[in-house]
Parts: sequence; structure tokens; C-alpha cells
Amino acid sequence: MDKEELYKRIGLKIRELREEKNISLQEFSDKLDIEYNNLIRIEKGRTNPTVGTLFKICQILEVKLVDVLDVD
Repeated sequence: MDKEELYKRIGLKIRELREEKNISLQEFSDKLDIEYNNLIRIEKGRTNPTVGTLFKICQILEVKLVDVLDVD
């Protein structure tokens, strides 16, 4: 798997977890304190989120980092 595919899978996993919690994109971006468009790029796998951003995402979604990165 190349890095672009990895980013897409991580983004999809984040989206799935967010939707399971019934959190809108706008609410999620507000809680993360990042721009709405940046969150869309993360969920579409168009950017490589920092470890700090991934950590904040996990805190808000109440999941472990391994849950987001488990994308085999």
C-alpha cells in the first residue's frame, strides 16, 4: 500500500467513526479547532494529518489511536 492509499483509508476510518457518533463535519471541525475544509481533506485522504491532530480526533471520538490507524 502506498502512502496515498494509507491516507485515504485513515480518512475513511475517521469519517466512519465520526458518523457512528452522529457528529457533523462542522461540529467536528469546531471541536478540533481546525478549518472545515481541512477536515474534509483529512477525511478524503488528501492530506497527511499530524500526530497531534490524530490524537485530538481520537479524544473527541473517544477511541484509541490504534482504532484510527487499523486500516489493513
